[in-house]
Amino acid sequence: MSKKRVVVGMSGGVDSSVAAYLLKEAGYEVIGVTMQIWQSEEEQVLEENGGCCGLQAVEDARRVAGMLDIPYYVMNFREEFQKKVIDYFMAEYLAGRTPNPCIACNRYVKWESLLHRSMEIGADYIATGHYARVEQLPNGRYSIRNSVTAAKDQTYALYNLTQEQLSRTLMPIGAYTKDEVRQIAQRIGLRVASKPDSMEICFVPDQDYAGFIQDHSGREIPEGNFVTSDGTVVGRHKGITHYTVGQRKGLNLSLGRPVFVLEIRPETNEVVVGDNQEVFSDRLLCNHLNFMSIPDLEGEKEVTAKIRYNHRGAKAVVRRLDQDLAEVVFEEPVRAVTPGQAVVFYDGEYVAGGGTILR
Repeated sequence: MSKKRVVVGMSGGVDSSVAAYLLKEAGYEVIGVTMQIWQSEEEQVLEENGGCCGLQAVEDARRVAGMLDIPYYVMNFREEFQKKVIDYFMAEYLAGRTPNPCIACNRYVKWESLLHRSMEIGADYIATGHYARVEQLPNGRYSIRNSVTAAKDQTYALYNLTQEQLSRTLMPIGAYTKDEVRQIAQRIGLRVASKPDSMEICFVPDQDYAGFIQDHSGREIPEGNFVTSDGTVVGRHKGITHYTVGQRKGLNLSLGRPVFVLEIRPETNEVVVGDNQEVFSDRLLCNHLNFMSIPDLEGEKEVTAKIRYNHRGAKAVVRRLDQDLAEVVFEEPVRAVTPGQAVVFYDGEYVAGGGTILR
């Protein structure tokens, strides 16, 4: 029987490099691929230590592939990345929401586009260096399971993958801790063994989101009013793209007490602020639903719900309201429910599903 062929998405970091090594050791025919997503050569991020998409990433990944003696290619996904990630990112901020570009990139670029291209070259699977595990459950469905290390769990950003995508996905490092992955890299002599993780949004290297949107959207972002919940004007804001729900720093308001962003209203160009207790809510609505460990949601289900990447999760009940609308009611109020972010439902260690927070 011929060896199964797997395309490994290689970012030049230690995680994807060790993923490629583990799969080769397990007997797969491994092909390394770096996804070129930058929109112009001048915008390449030449970071020494970070970035999963710059020139340095390509050089590091090529060197690793050479050491592992596997074929290596750079595939151009600029068009898909522009449309599915950058355009979405800007549109969401302009609509007063806070997007999660990594989730969009995973679903539509790293999986949909890379998987399609990989199948065209005869691959059986694609693989990544995510700290998560893919498992087929007794009910026949595929689900993402938490990695063995809570400190480096990346399941939240993967909730939107389809059953077809999961059935063709391998995540070999979900069974290891970060320290163990670095130790493997050192043992086999990879230069990227101690390379720091890339934490920020890769296409906004200076993290000035509002500046990026101003420069790339062709839209003028006007100033407007800060208001309280009862409509009282308390100051001027720099433009709605500068703010997100729960934010306290950078508001430059002198009200004699700390205030936080409660809501962004693009239709009136207002940013609503209030006291800390007003940032808490006990329920949310979500749409763009995707189910993973369960085929669908009938009635209601008790889950642990995470409302942002670094949220520990909170006990909640999710119930279906419509074809693509669900309500999540929390046992205890949670802080800063943010429209545009994902809410992910966990059933024990497994992702049951998730959606995009509406309000």
